[in-house]
Amino acid sequence: MGDSDEYEDIDEDISALEDNPAEEPEGDGVIAVQGARLESIAPDTPVYRLRLFYSHETFLAIYKGDLLSPGSMVVVPTRYGRDLAQVIGRVSGNNVPAAQEFAWVDRVAADEDLQKSGNNRELEKEAFRICREKIEAHHLEMKLVSVHYLLEEPKVLFFFTAESRVDFRELVKDLVGVFKTRIELRQIGVRDEARVVGGLGVCGRGYCCHMVSDKLKPVSIKMAKDQNLSLNSMKISGPCGRLLCCLSYEHGFYSEQRRLIPQEGARVGYGDALWKVVEVNVAAGRLKLSAEDGRQITLPASSFERMDNRWQVKAAIQEAEK
Repeated sequence: MGDSDEYEDIDEDISALEDNPAEEPEGDGVIAVQGARLESIAPDTPVYRLRLFYSHETFLAIYKGDLLSPGSMVVVPTRYGRDLAQVIGRVSGNNVPAAQEFAWVDRVAADEDLQKSGNNRELEKEAFRICREKIEAHHLEMKLVSVHYLLEEPKVLFFFTAESRVDFRELVKDLVGVFKTRIELRQIGVRDEARVVGGLGVCGRGYCCHMVSDKLKPVSIKMAKDQNLSLNSMKISGPCGRLLCCLSYEHGFYSEQRRLIPQEGARVGYGDALWKVVEVNVAAGRLKLSAEDGRQITLPASSFERMDNRWQVKAAIQEAEK
């Protein structure tokens, strides 16, 4: 078999996740593919979105054979080597990013590929157990997340999380001695871990990053403020310890609506008094105002207009109430 060093492949990929979840950058993901770009592809070439089961990441790919049906399995190159991926469906031309890089599908998976993949799942369970024991034996501050055997490459991938860099050179040597193949350890962030492992969020549904979209978009505390949510970290953080991904879903709506209506503290002329906006409910489209004499009223968001750099209740509404 030769010297064990020929199997060693230490490739550390540390996600640039900051301690402050409000400023966490977009996760760089677990996989990356290399292939053609849009300008080198014929306009009528079908583009497919594929998913890797072991990381729940998706990417675009091209196949010049017969049309692929959703749910079918294909063999496609990833940054680690050729592997199985599932076809989610075709991507329409309008939804294909111009700067996106595509993978080229090698072939449709044969029965032998599916059988080998099933056998690998059993090997991964045993590899996970062994690796975790080795981690404990070396007293390493790292958490093993998942293990994956590549379909057509003599390599085993171990994904883990850790609060800081980990010197796992001795661990790799032990794993090489056990599995007699190339070993690759990759450090991922906690948001990547949530996407890979999955689970139920506070809403009772599966994690968005696992079930809805694998694209980890930046989420800021400003998004929670704009939506009048409690700033209690326990209420606006997901199980991964970072701000909820769903905070970004409606952020565009809230930002646009707040631009069209007065904000808390704004002074609004209405009737015979100057009113102060004390509460804004963007979702319900209503604002509560208070006058200096203690009177309070609630008006629809559509009641306001901006004139001469000042907010006021629309003249037509004031006239109708006289």
